[in-house]
Amino acid sequence: MSLRFCSRLVLLGLALTGATVTAFEQDKATPVLKQTPRAVTAAERLVVLRRASVWKPTDIPAMDVVKGPVADGFAPEQEVVCDYAPVKYGGNTPKFGCEVVPKDPLKVRYGTDNGELYAGVAATRLLWMLGFGADGLYPVRVICRKCPREMAAQGVSVPEGLRFDFAAIERTFPGRKIASAIDNGGWAWPELAAVDPAAGGAPLAHRDALALLAVLLQHTDSKAEQQRLVCPSAGPGRDELLACAEPFMLIHDLGKTFGRANKLNRGSAGSVNLELWSTTPIWKDKGRCVGNLAKSFTGTLGNPVISEAGRAFLANLLDQVTDAQLHDLFAVARLDRKPHGGAPIDAWVTAFKQKRLEIASTRCP
Repeated sequence: MSLRFCSRLVLLGLALTGATVTAFEQDKATPVLKQTPRAVTAAERLVVLRRASVWKPTDIPAMDVVKGPVADGFAPEQEVVCDYAPVKYGGNTPKFGCEVVPKDPLKVRYGTDNGELYAGVAATRLLWMLGFGADGLYPVRVICRKCPREMAAQGVSVPEGLRFDFAAIERTFPGRKIASAIDNGGWAWPELAAVDPAAGGAPLAHRDALALLAVLLQHTDSKAEQQRLVCPSAGPGRDELLACAEPFMLIHDLGKTFGRANKLNRGSAGSVNLELWSTTPIWKDKGRCVGNLAKSFTGTLGNPVISEAGRAFLANLLDQVTDAQLHDLFAVARLDRKPHGGAPIDAWVTAFKQKRLEIASTRCP
């Protein structure tokens, strides 16, 4: 019996028995996750999820892609000096905690050839610009004081410590996670089908547009923990969480994008590879509007069927993105400076516009 199947059985059992699950406070990359037990059952979580949104309107042509989300942000290439903090983060790519303010470490991704650093900046800013949720990722240079010697190979020794010229600082999308003991606030892509417009949840057009955008990006690492269900406005009380007026579903980690989705989510193929990304068509079956996204071994999204409402909705959003914004998007993410898989900015812009045309020129059943 597979682990995934067992997990579903456990979750079903929680729903049937009314057993409690846990809602976590917003993760701000602190050494110890602030966790307060809440009497939230799996059934109650489902009620909240049914009325969740996935998109909020933005003035797309007016969005400053270079600056990015303004809350707690950093300017592109800003030099940030901080003290190393021994924080444990998940995932397989290099990252570390670094304190500007004591006991409040920043989550820093680093590495000249770390594809997730480059792809994450571009993908999160695209989603932010279009109105879909994502964590903020800011391309910076970091001087880390007291960093361990084993990190020296990726940095440059300076009098203050180690300097990382290719780094990105993550800022978490605001809101409290609505989490179970199994998923820690994540959601699998099939759960989008549980969202109910009659209950105030996102219409099919918004949900399918998000899935199609994942196809465009080749969001290969789509396991549940890469997405997050949050309540942006809930206070600390249990009743406030359950009565959340605007629950929101967003993609949490977009590091493995702008390549080609693959079974093992390998970084060299799945994260910043213009040759593979530009030659991967949007549609696996254009006549039936089946998106071309190979499902990875741990993924929960593969070859989604897209409605005409979803296609048209995303096409309209993408049409509002200017050429200047596209250039800024790839330039601020430094996709021309990645040693392997990078390419001139104009080549990335051309590939994006071709994918946008594939979406705009199709009509779905």
